[in-house]
Amino acid sequence: QVQLVESGGGLVQPGGSLRLSCAASGSIFSINAMGWYRQAPGKQRELVAAITSSGSTNYADSVKGRFTISRDNAKNTVYLQMNSLKPEDTAVYYCNANLLQYGSTWSYDYWGQGTQVTVSS
Repeated sequence: QVQLVESGGGLVQPGGSLRLSCAASGSIFSINAMGWYRQAPGKQRELVAAITSSGSTNYADSVKGRFTISRDNAKNTVYLQMNSLKPEDTAVYYCNANLLQYGSTWSYDYWGQGTQVTVSS
């Protein structure tokens, strides 16, 4: 089985910073892309940032220049450094990984349980 465990969410004032982490564990042969999504109340889940196994990144326009995604392939971990946070960044943040398990032919998407980020004064 595969687990994605997130950490690092919380309450922060506008202009502050937070760092999210997501560690994948289990019977993992390889991990392709990893990413962060978020879902605010009453809104659809949206991509925040993604990173490939070779380090290529992609960001939502709303977070470019403020958020940085990175990964440690040796630890099967992806990070999201969030700076200059705004109230509109408030959401539940979900980790995603497209990975291949040992003994499997196809890669599948796996999700973390979500971590709440609240930006408020």
